Amino acid sequence: MRILGIDPGERRVGIAVSDPLLITAQGLDTFDTKSGIDLIDHVRDLVGRYEVAEIVVGNPVGLSGEEGEASAKATELARRLRESLSVPVTLWDERLSTREANRVLRGERAGKGAVDKVAAVIILQSYLDYRRRSG
Repeated sequence: MRILGIDPGERRVGIAVSDPLLITAQGLDTFDTKSGIDLIDHVRDLVGRYEVAEIVVGNPVGLSGEEGEASAKATELARRLRESLSVPVTLWDERLSTREANRVLRGERAGKGAVDKVAAVIILQSYLDYRRRSG
């Protein structure tokens, strides 16, 4: 069993997957929304390939806790995934994950999708850590 983490974005979507023991998150290739491939179909393929039992979608709520446009889009993506796939989908507060990814990559010669990939890893790792602490 694995968990898939998604950092939704306008142009690029960061994706990460857990190891089978649900301890660590590893980044996968960043999905380009302009590729002509449907994101839901891509996620469906990943769910089958990695035997994913749950999907975590980063929800970029504001620092005040209010939902903005990006949060509404993440909520809509989670709804579409729930309707299209037979695995549970969890919205996960991802405040500051992109800022943290930029901090991690500071000074690196990172490609355009690197920040999105690292943000997805940060989102999924925080969810895995929460699950472990919560028992």
